[in-house]
Amino acid sequence: MSQIILAAQSAQGGSTGFLFMMIAIFAIMWLFMIRPQQKKQKEIRNFQNSLEKGAKVVTGGGVYGEVRSVDLAAGKVEVEIARGVVVTVDKNYVFAAVQDMPVK
Repeated sequence: MSQIILAAQSAQGGSTGFLFMMIAIFAIMWLFMIRPQQKKQKEIRNFQNSLEKGAKVVTGGGVYGEVRSVDLAAGKVEVEIARGVVVTVDKNYVFAAVQDMPVK
């Protein structure tokens, strides 16, 4: 590994060029990979904190349902997945609102 770094340094003309190249690569990675993921996680967190009764959601396991109650202190959400069938789900596993969910 050190031979590759040394070869890159000598080919670039010193450590200044190599350092600039490494900073540029990190900046590009942050811009295209890390930053969009952080924005998506922030949106999901805001959605989870704004859950309300009656919202139609999908859980992390792919189960569609309607929120019946929310306990933010305990981090639990009760979701009705069929008439009379209510499951308790951790708030962190409710990911998205569903706009056009069929009602049974």
